Amino acid sequence: MTSILPLLLFVAVATVTPGGATTLATASGARFGFVRSIPLMLGIAMGLALLAAVAALGLGGLLLTLPSLQTVVRALGSAYLLWLAWRIARSGPPAAGNGPARPATLVNGFLLLWLNPKGWAMTIGAAASFAVLANDPNRLAMLLGAAFGVAACASLALWCALGVLLGRLFQTPRHWRMLNLAMGVLLAASVIPTWR
Repeated sequence: MTSILPLLLFVAVATVTPGGATTLATASGARFGFVRSIPLMLGIAMGLALLAAVAALGLGGLLLTLPSLQTVVRALGSAYLLWLAWRIARSGPPAAGNGPARPATLVNGFLLLWLNPKGWAMTIGAAASFAVLANDPNRLAMLLGAAFGVAACASLALWCALGVLLGRLFQTPRHWRMLNLAMGVLLAASVIPTWR
């Protein structure tokens, strides 16, 4: 168990730090509430768990050896996150009808993670750093997948609950515009570290 503690600490910190997925969970919680945001959060958690498993099985190594593939994934992910940031920033209060009418789906959350460069970086880093915890890639895949999936569920639930709290605090259209603009800017800013 003591050898797994560093992995669990790494996964907890990696999933709770702000990024595209956490910002989207916060914005969804503020706009749609916790329960209606569950499919998005589950999609993100499932996507991250599968991404971690895939990284452990060696596909992450392929991504590291092909810089052009890295650039394609980074560009697609950045474009998707910027599009989401634009939609969030332009939306008003939930009742105004000028933002998304429905929360993002499980599939949207899943795709977000597969196009999220931070997700790739976290999972490839974990696969490389903690490969010694398992004696074969399949066991490492199960270990990393479970750790990232559970940690993502907990982290996203916290960020979504923060969004729900913010949604209750903001009562005027001006407050909502400020919140949505802040969420959009934060989501757009989450793209910057992926290009350094």
